[in-house]
Amino acid sequence: MTFPDLTPDIAPLMPELRGKLSANEALAPYTWFRVGGPAQLLFMPADAADLAYFLSHLPSDIPVTVIGLGSNLIVRDGGVAGVVIRLSAKGFGEIAVEENARLRVGAAVPDVKAARAAVDAGIDGLAFYRGIPGAIGGALRMNAGAHGGETKDTLIEARGVDRAGNMRIFSNADMGYSYRHCSAPADVIFTQALFQGRPGDSAVILAEMDRITQAREASQPIKEKTGGSTFKNPEGHKAWQLIDAAGCRGLIVGDAQVSEMHCNFLINRGAATAADIENLGETVRARVLETSGVELHWEIKRIGVA
Repeated sequence: MTFPDLTPDIAPLMPELRGKLSANEALAPYTWFRVGGPAQLLFMPADAADLAYFLSHLPSDIPVTVIGLGSNLIVRDGGVAGVVIRLSAKGFGEIAVEENARLRVGAAVPDVKAARAAVDAGIDGLAFYRGIPGAIGGALRMNAGAHGGETKDTLIEARGVDRAGNMRIFSNADMGYSYRHCSAPADVIFTQALFQGRPGDSAVILAEMDRITQAREASQPIKEKTGGSTFKNPEGHKAWQLIDAAGCRGLIVGDAQVSEMHCNFLINRGAATAADIENLGETVRARVLETSGVELHWEIKRIGVA
């Protein structure tokens, strides 16, 4: 599918723009599943000021969608209308160690890189990010967590830009965190986070990160084309156990498969479409509901048109 090119209409409105605009840019290469159609217009801002400038000049009737490292994302086969914004490491990849065991991190920094920076600085409390695929921006938006830690446990403040181009600062309380949920306005694009850790022994923290790495490699299909954990854990249940009990381990739709190793992971075996993966997920949801009476909710974000 090809969308009408928005560039001739948008570019003249923002002559001082420094970031990159690309019409009908393929999004599959930006996702871990490697599936999906194009962005009508992909914008990669130079920095937070450039992002604010772009949003303040973008007509309000043009929809905006934000993607990060694409580890928790299905882009549907028809692509995404409007503007897709992706923050790059060049403009949003800063990491700064501050006093009192604090770490300031750009939204495009991979979670694992933030964890490593904390280790190098002797800051404890952020090792759990070693077990989370994705970048800090996504972690802020979904209160990402693993191995006993969550974003809400360590965040002091998050910075971002809203749809009107206003710079915003949110305290931990402002984020309204709950399990895999954030109540900050949906139109805010997070650009930076400030985390509070505690002084620690780098060797001890590194050992904990190694333990997390080994646990992931032993239990998750991290070398496959996957989107990470597919469904949220329902209250009082583990999603993978419900999926397994419903007989869905190894289930195949098209060229998408429920992982044999960890059945809360879906895999693109090589030639899957986004529709294959989403249909497989919906089949799993239906079977789990039928066998257990429990409704699974997607943790993976799905965007675009079929």
